[in-house]
Amino acid sequence: MPFVFPDSMGLTEILSLAVASILVNNYILVQFLGCCSFFGVSKKTDTAIGMGMAVVFVMALSSAVTWAVQYFILEPLNLQYMQTIAFILVIATLVQFVEMFMKKSMPALYSALGIFLPLITTNCAVLGAAISNIDNGYSFIGSMVYGVGSGLGYTLAIVLFSSIRERLAATSKCPKCFEGFPIALVSAALLAMSFMGFSGLSIW
Repeated sequence: MPFVFPDSMGLTEILSLAVASILVNNYILVQFLGCCSFFGVSKKTDTAIGMGMAVVFVMALSSAVTWAVQYFILEPLNLQYMQTIAFILVIATLVQFVEMFMKKSMPALYSALGIFLPLITTNCAVLGAAISNIDNGYSFIGSMVYGVGSGLGYTLAIVLFSSIRERLAATSKCPKCFEGFPIALVSAALLAMSFMGFSGLSIW
């Protein structure tokens, strides 16, 4: 049975998809995917921004490459059951490029990110975005918009959270029992609750 490419999207649909991926369906604060690096690299804003940019790059490129792999390789050869393995291989390759680039051009940021940079390979948010593009039948442009938007949503969440953690670390008013990771969890919960206000938001 011949497969059919997804339909193209209009400007309004693209804008709606961008808003949804950044705010309404934020991968960190709404879907709770990719929380490992969210908590691990959010102690300093500079590190959070670097991690966010790396995730944006990987999500955008992986969305484009996995879309092509799905519709030009897996679908024609009836290898849809290999989707998860193929997508993880694509993401792992892109992460290696990001890691080599940062190691040569930004060694300080590379050292600050530590183990969390290669862990983007197994970041469920990145894989989730790639699979969502296929499951929702997005076109190539739609997949790119969703990938970039999801990465920007991740960056927005981790930068906001890092700024909160920096202020909490500088204050002496935090109760002793909440110092450190407990107050970080409470802050993340409150931040996630604030994003619930975007539920149902759409562009007409």
